[in-house]
Amino acid sequence: MRLFSRPVLTAAVAAALAGGLAACGDSDDAVVTLPESATAELTILETSDLHANVVSYDYFRLAEDKSVGFERTATLIKQARADFPNNLLIDNGDTIQGTALADYQALVSPVACNQKLATYKAMDAIGFDVGTLGNHEFNYGLPYLAQVTGTKFNVEGMAAVASQPSCVGPAFPLVLANVSSKKDGAPLYKPYTIINKKVSAKDKDGKTIESTVKVAVIGFTPPAILQWDKRWLDGKVEVQGVVEAATKYVPMARAEGADIVIAASHGGWDTGAYSPSMENANYHLAKVPGIDGILMGHSHSEFPNAACTSAACSASGVDKVKGTFHGVPAVMPSFWGKAIGVINYNLTVKNGKWTIDSSKTAVSLRKTLTDAAAKTYVAADPAIATAIKTEHEAAINYVKTPIGESDFALSSYFADVGDVTAIQVVNAAQADYIAKYVAANLPQYKNLPVLSVSAPFKSGFGGGTDFTDVKKGPIAINNAADLYLYPNTVYAVKVTGAGIKTWLEKAAERFNQINPSLTTAQPLISTFPGYNFDMFTSPDMSYEIDVTQAKGSRIKNLHYKGAPISSSAEFIIATNNYRATSGTQFGLTADNIIHASPDANRDVLIDYIKARKNLTLATDGSTRSWRFTKVTTAGPVTFISGSDKLAVAQTAGFTNISVVSNDDGSGKGQGVYAIDLSK
Repeated sequence: MRLFSRPVLTAAVAAALAGGLAACGDSDDAVVTLPESATAELTILETSDLHANVVSYDYFRLAEDKSVGFERTATLIKQARADFPNNLLIDNGDTIQGTALADYQALVSPVACNQKLATYKAMDAIGFDVGTLGNHEFNYGLPYLAQVTGTKFNVEGMAAVASQPSCVGPAFPLVLANVSSKKDGAPLYKPYTIINKKVSAKDKDGKTIESTVKVAVIGFTPPAILQWDKRWLDGKVEVQGVVEAATKYVPMARAEGADIVIAASHGGWDTGAYSPSMENANYHLAKVPGIDGILMGHSHSEFPNAACTSAACSASGVDKVKGTFHGVPAVMPSFWGKAIGVINYNLTVKNGKWTIDSSKTAVSLRKTLTDAAAKTYVAADPAIATAIKTEHEAAINYVKTPIGESDFALSSYFADVGDVTAIQVVNAAQADYIAKYVAANLPQYKNLPVLSVSAPFKSGFGGGTDFTDVKKGPIAINNAADLYLYPNTVYAVKVTGAGIKTWLEKAAERFNQINPSLTTAQPLISTFPGYNFDMFTSPDMSYEIDVTQAKGSRIKNLHYKGAPISSSAEFIIATNNYRATSGTQFGLTADNIIHASPDANRDVLIDYIKARKNLTLATDGSTRSWRFTKVTTAGPVTFISGSDKLAVAQTAGFTNISVVSNDDGSGKGQGVYAIDLSK
């Protein structure tokens, strides 16, 4: 058994020893001696990446979705609290953005200063101890963030702190250690907080006593927010590296008497070399002395995960079964309320201090999905839906607003293999917007072709229903949100022909390298995210993707208006702020940006559909710029999509797709399809 000593605890403790010591009260100034060899358990519960999924409802489909929703997470929390009475509940960020409900309250009918955000109302209904901020908290700008979190920011562009109103935020404190104001250098939020957690403990004789454990919670967000939300943050805030911020503030928390330090770090883990700008730094954060546990998020994954086969899960220092980095407990509880993270600590008083018995620490996940085969989930906590009933109904009414008509279905079920019905109208809207802006404001670029790229943002990551699926007929705002999932803004970049090839080569990493001679089934789709599979849908562009080739050598026959594209030719590409400001892997830098619009891609799409009124398949859904290079394979090439969707592919004109199985066995409503690459 390995014990780690921590700084002396100076807190109230009620000790009922054989001699009958009286309780010392609640004062933080009371200094008492902890009973030697006393023991206690303390459990940390984590939510992360709720993304405003408060109820189990899909605003895009206007239908219940039991696989998501904080109302089911709340049930897990109540169960865990019953199992582990000594507990703290911590939220790890990406909390207030992600659904039509969030957009409605931020952009359409902004929540008032004296009103609490619906997501926070739901969270307060069950009670959190503390939270941190993810990158998406910054999507709506600093004034909105300050308001809904009940905070006052001393930053450029906002009124003096003394003039800012006191608005209603969540009932729990928010901490963030690595974002500070450029105006005065002070953190926007408290870097950490120390919670004096009263716990039920036992003395060395097994008698129940009450004690207090000081738990410090320190928050971190990905440094890349400076690029992702540059339009809101540039010149206003500075962001420190996660390790640098931890190195500064963890010792301070220890000096204040923290027995346990928990890092609520909104990021995943990257086992490559550390840099202060690293997006997923938690593998390196675990090496900072004094951290006892790491709460992760951002990557929308699960950890611990014994089934994980990635290089990161197998790296030195990573225990994917126990859930540790370099021996430090770490947990990541999926996304959209699908799970909670749990870290159980066993504590012992040694030399008058609470210490952690690391040999008994346990890390686990509790999931809302109780039976994958039967697709059953824990029951929803009715108090959550009740808490936001008015806001939920208002969001539904908003997304039902009609904006146009379509004579074809727009879906992303087969976007990975070439269906552009859900992509082309997005590209057309972006290109139209940028072309008009260039003509009116950027005469120096008036002779450059304007093109657009977009990606299938919903491509099955969350299961068989996680696809864009807009039916033929009326198009409403919820359909536009289905077509463009994120509240990004339109950017324009100037690139060369060589730059376009680099961009497309990166996008083509969506595919595995296929060996034509293999007789066994080969999966076509890699782990490269679908939202990074950028594609053109212009009659002027054509290119092939040769999936038999290695990464970086797949784009063939790249043409513009029927002729090979010169490597030095210049083009303007309409895209979004995320790609333009953090697309170095796509060959983009800040020097490529020629226009950073404040207008959201989704709003541009809505306006475009309103202006067009009627979308047709011939004009708006069948212009495919790319094809797979034809190749005959000895065995099947397969991919996953929604179950029973072959008719969708056939309607879109694909005759080379067949069904392998309408149930892949995952319990996620997915089917297995094969594609004949020779056709």
